[in-house]
Amino acid sequence: MQNSEIKMEFKELTKLYQEVVSMIDLKSLDNEIKKLDQITCDQDFWSDSQKAQKIVKELKILQNKQDGMKSLKDLYEELQIVYEFITQDEDMIDEFILLSKKLKNKANKLSVELLLVDENDKLNAIIEIHPGAGGTESQDWAEMLFRMYKRYGETEDYEFELLDYQNGEEAGLKSVTFTLRGEHAYGYLKAENGVHRLVRISPFDSGGRRHTSFAGVIVIPEIDDSIDVEINEKDLKIDTFRSSGAGGQSVNTTDSAVRITHLPTKLVVNVQNERSQFKNRDKAMKILKAKLYQLELEKKKEEISSYRLNSSLISFGSQIRSYVMHPYSMVKDHRTNIETSQVNKVLDGDITMFIYGYLKMLVRGGK
Repeated sequence: MQNSEIKMEFKELTKLYQEVVSMIDLKSLDNEIKKLDQITCDQDFWSDSQKAQKIVKELKILQNKQDGMKSLKDLYEELQIVYEFITQDEDMIDEFILLSKKLKNKANKLSVELLLVDENDKLNAIIEIHPGAGGTESQDWAEMLFRMYKRYGETEDYEFELLDYQNGEEAGLKSVTFTLRGEHAYGYLKAENGVHRLVRISPFDSGGRRHTSFAGVIVIPEIDDSIDVEINEKDLKIDTFRSSGAGGQSVNTTDSAVRITHLPTKLVVNVQNERSQFKNRDKAMKILKAKLYQLELEKKKEEISSYRLNSSLISFGSQIRSYVMHPYSMVKDHRTNIETSQVNKVLDGDITMFIYGYLKMLVRGGK
């Protein structure tokens, strides 16, 4: 890098740093942490364990935000020192470039995290994936998406729990429900809600022809016990059936799997990962409550259709993102126009650019 380029880069990084710092009131953040920390010291704090756990979780989120801002400040101050010495020692240029990348990544991550202000953004995410019409081809595509989100969860250190898995007829899956638990999991993954389209040479077509497949991804927040959702038992149809694990592996020989149908809304929840029918029923009810809660929120926003995907909607023209593997390589998000040629990298869980782009678009007043 030339001196003029370094000067310009430092100017841009300073602007970026100041923009992120201006997004948060550090004094208020510090006061809120002290307030919650003081509450945890109360001798009766753990008398209500549910309330206590909620406060501890909130405190951790705020402390992580505070730590993130401190880390950004330390990075910028280190960058300032290196910048001042570059004119005397050109060997510092490599150090400047390295710190620049770290600062950009940190600032970008923090700026998006500070956008997650909705009450549900801090909750865990329940994700469902359903293939569209097209049989084996779409079922295989649904399996690929399932792997993509599992890999994303691993990179973000999210806890993964498989709740239900229905095998495809020849390959892939008919449906899958799982939970990703971690800080702001729903806040980030809500960006994935919608129809995903794949274009590739089908491995199931002996003629080697190009196929287009669709799969629907539904993301809902895993509501905690502080949110009360009334469900009338008369509105429920509860069925039990024999469990079977992903890939056809038998994990249970008893009829412990549970399917709950909410008759007024036609919402259906399957859970089969536990050996206990009682535990599966409890988890299924929790997911149903989350779905009903989300449905009420969407009614208020008049966007109920986006959370009730069905096979007729999972088709051409409704996709939020396209993954093209032939005749060229490209993944493009149709809401933000963000794209990359690194298809395999994206399918291996690198979807951060699309998530960040979508969240920033929401703040700018996008759809």
